[in-house]
Amino acid sequence: MLRDITIGQHFPGDSIVHNCDPRLKLVATIGYVVVLYACGNAVGVALSILLLLALYAIAKVPVKLILKSLKPIVPIIAFTGIINLLFYPGETPLVSFWIFNIYPEGITFAVLMAVRILALIAGTSLLTYTTSPTVLTDAIENLLRPLSKIHVPVHEFAIIMTIALRFIPTLVDETEKIMNAQKARGAQLDTGKLGQRLKALVPILIPLFISAFRRADELAMAMECRCYRGGAGRTQLKVLKFGKNDFLCLGFCVVTFGIILATRWVFPVIG
Repeated sequence: MLRDITIGQHFPGDSIVHNCDPRLKLVATIGYVVVLYACGNAVGVALSILLLLALYAIAKVPVKLILKSLKPIVPIIAFTGIINLLFYPGETPLVSFWIFNIYPEGITFAVLMAVRILALIAGTSLLTYTTSPTVLTDAIENLLRPLSKIHVPVHEFAIIMTIALRFIPTLVDETEKIMNAQKARGAQLDTGKLGQRLKALVPILIPLFISAFRRADELAMAMECRCYRGGAGRTQLKVLKFGKNDFLCLGFCVVTFGIILATRWVFPVIG
């Protein structure tokens, strides 16, 4: 299961999506999430998914990688679906048992919510798949630069976010190594009651925290050795500039997002 966590991983490529300005990709990702939940109907969600599939096809990201990123959230989707089925109101129940009633509206909303969550994870994953952590840091810092006028440490904030995102795969690998080492010593991590499983996690969490603090200390020392002093007076090797293709991509995003939002006033809103 830990191997299925792909957050923070970068999939190199030379597609239009990869070469697009990272600031545009970041803003477009936020816009996609807003549009995905603002459309409020099955047609809008279907168009959002088609757009996402087209972008993945252009970026040439393997289908296995997409499915791998969605696998860890299956329990969350199942839990959300059950809650919506049991508590979403309606008119005529299809099934009634104990104090719960399942309505057709609840089934429709549960399916729509599950698809939204899948599209949300896949959409945000596309950003990290096609953007390296260094470029993503520059994009975040560039977009938040106006806040520096009110003494907000924009550069440090961008560095913290990128380091946290970058170290997710590293911590996942470290956790898997610790679990395999504990299993080799006879630890029962996958069997027993819930209390026993939670207790068995202690020998994993302690070395994991120690390893995380050690890596943080090593990173801090490496940054100090390279005379890192924050964002004051720092320059960039590659200055971000909007090109012709970026303006075309921006226009494409505005048009497609507008079409998806327009479905809200054409088709009935669910939920």
